[in-house]
Amino acid sequence: MPRWALLLPLAAAALLGASLALPMNGAIASACAVALIGAVIAAVHHAEVVAHRVGEPFGTLVLAIAITVIEVALIVSMMLAGGEGKAELPRDTIFSAVMIICTGVVGICLLVGGLHHHEQSFHLDGANSALAALVAMAGLSLVLPSFTTSSDGGTYTVSQLAFVAVSSLALWAVFVFVQTVRHRDYFLPPTNADDEDIHAKPPSNGQAWASFGLLLIGLVSVVGLAKQLSPTIEAAVAAAGAPKAVIGIAIALLVLLPETWAAVRAARADRLQTSMNLALGSALASIGLTIPVVVVAAVLLDLPLVLGLAAKDLVLLLLTFIVGAITLGTGRTNVMQGAVHLVLFAAFLFLSLVP
Repeated sequence: MPRWALLLPLAAAALLGASLALPMNGAIASACAVALIGAVIAAVHHAEVVAHRVGEPFGTLVLAIAITVIEVALIVSMMLAGGEGKAELPRDTIFSAVMIICTGVVGICLLVGGLHHHEQSFHLDGANSALAALVAMAGLSLVLPSFTTSSDGGTYTVSQLAFVAVSSLALWAVFVFVQTVRHRDYFLPPTNADDEDIHAKPPSNGQAWASFGLLLIGLVSVVGLAKQLSPTIEAAVAAAGAPKAVIGIAIALLVLLPETWAAVRAARADRLQTSMNLALGSALASIGLTIPVVVVAAVLLDLPLVLGLAAKDLVLLLLTFIVGAITLGTGRTNVMQGAVHLVLFAAFLFLSLVP
């Protein structure tokens, strides 16, 4: 194990502890930002070690679930601290995560892969399964609340929340079963004789467990440092006069850094299937795991929860799914598809700042 891979997560965790004990100021905020980047780099390294040991698609699943579980903890903790002022935070964060992944992460992967390898391929059956589940889950969780009549203001009744939570969790569980058991071959990358990482000797069990532990430390540090930086982010958003939804975008961007880096590295190494597994799996986990936990917290603790998207965001989400179905509908990609996704990502960011 490289020394930096051992030291960076530990240093980030130590700085997280210091930031919790000391009052936040400019110097500590800058140090937290640097430590967060270092923790992301280390987390990606350890995720790749674990992935190499357990093989695909389990490796990408480990990273997606780990990050999503910690993201859920971050959202719920901010809901508890913010009360009614955070009623829209889960919606904004989930929507931002889906848009960042489906336009930004996928777009960068397709562009980088296309620039280095001209054309790349992945298993269409796996992508279609993931997209179908994602469209259904996003529609039930983020679209329908804006049109139901039993509750006003983009909200669901308790019974509707329970139905959506169970449906989201069930769809995600079925997808994981399909990905790892019933149709695992849909998510396995084609053999690449030129990729030394694929044919390298897998790490030992001891190395894999050590990397798994350091991966968890790194991810906890990433989310903890992101939470510590959130007041600074909120203050910057307020000073700039930007909409509150930008806070959810910032949280999603910070939390998704490890997955984004891992996905782009895989695309550059001509392992686009791994990139697709990471991206689409993360988008599904961000809804399938987040919605049930947020719903339970909102019902049990009597917290306000607004899930329905505004008209502008509904159009962006619909456009993203239509474009995704077209660009990923052949199983082969090039730089053009990447450029289209990145333009949608730029539109999402711009219209979030200038609604």
